[in-house]
Amino acid sequence: MKVAVVGASGAVGQEFLKVLEERNFPLSELILFGSSRSAGTTMNFKGTRLTIKELKHNDDFKGIDLALTSAGAGTSKEFAETITKHGAVMIDNSSAFRMDADVPLVVPEVNPDDCANRPRNIIANPNCSTIIMVVPLKAIHELSPVKKIHVATYQAASGAGAAAMQEMEDQVKQVLEGKEPKIEKFKYQLAFNVIPHIDVFLDNDYTKEEMKMHHETRKIMHADIAVSATTVRVPVYRAHSEAVWVETENELSVEQVKQALAKAEGVIVQDNPKEAHYPMPLFVAGKDPVYVGRIRKDIANPKGIAFWCVGDQIKKGAALNAVQIAEYMISKKMF
Repeated sequence: MKVAVVGASGAVGQEFLKVLEERNFPLSELILFGSSRSAGTTMNFKGTRLTIKELKHNDDFKGIDLALTSAGAGTSKEFAETITKHGAVMIDNSSAFRMDADVPLVVPEVNPDDCANRPRNIIANPNCSTIIMVVPLKAIHELSPVKKIHVATYQAASGAGAAAMQEMEDQVKQVLEGKEPKIEKFKYQLAFNVIPHIDVFLDNDYTKEEMKMHHETRKIMHADIAVSATTVRVPVYRAHSEAVWVETENELSVEQVKQALAKAEGVIVQDNPKEAHYPMPLFVAGKDPVYVGRIRKDIANPKGIAFWCVGDQIKKGAALNAVQIAEYMISKKMF
């Protein structure tokens, strides 16, 4: 397969290269694209230096089978036709097409069959916080349909990109040195703080990030699930954490849920409160699965289950999910 990575120099773009190499993805050629700023720079892939080409409206995508894109919604919308017009499948990591009716929104552990119906040859990668939640949610939903979800997220600096990760690191040094921290990527200082505000506020006083979790979960799960989210930025380098309360149609036991999660694809259960064994971003960063712990009954709701989950935002929440979509499509001969 001839594969393109668009937005190669960004945090997710760099992760695409790592994941493709780690998984020995079956490609014959890899071509990197970026903005005029990154064009001409080189990146390493399997010991070879590859030069980034400038993304332009031309025929550079002729002969390309798969394009993994992570260059922002505006770029994705502008270049989608250029990328797909010669037959390339575009797996897009931005928010550009997620809620379009003619674009499947896919998490391979949850709804891989949706890949088959792609009239525009575009498949959307969901929001990172949505992916991390729905992977374990699928196992519960199969036991009994999920009706309502309340979720509070604890999202790492990685969710705002490479420059944001660097800003948090710089702020920590600045604060410890008694200097005024520099604030550019976040609304407030992130170091030694938490910010209950990710993306813009909407008319209903939820943020766009919070409403993404509501709308995307329903589309991925093909279910009328009400999702009420509070998304919070925390001073963690990478890997998002989520506290989730789920209400199901029928009452479930904790043991039922634990057994289902233990068998679930892409899930690792770490749940031993007596030994203080539970998932944490410090240990999940760089890992493929979603880790789940603190599984217990919701004492405020007889049909409720509470759990805590952690996943690497750049990996499973972005690059890995997209590559897994491509791997599924290869296995089903969809290219």
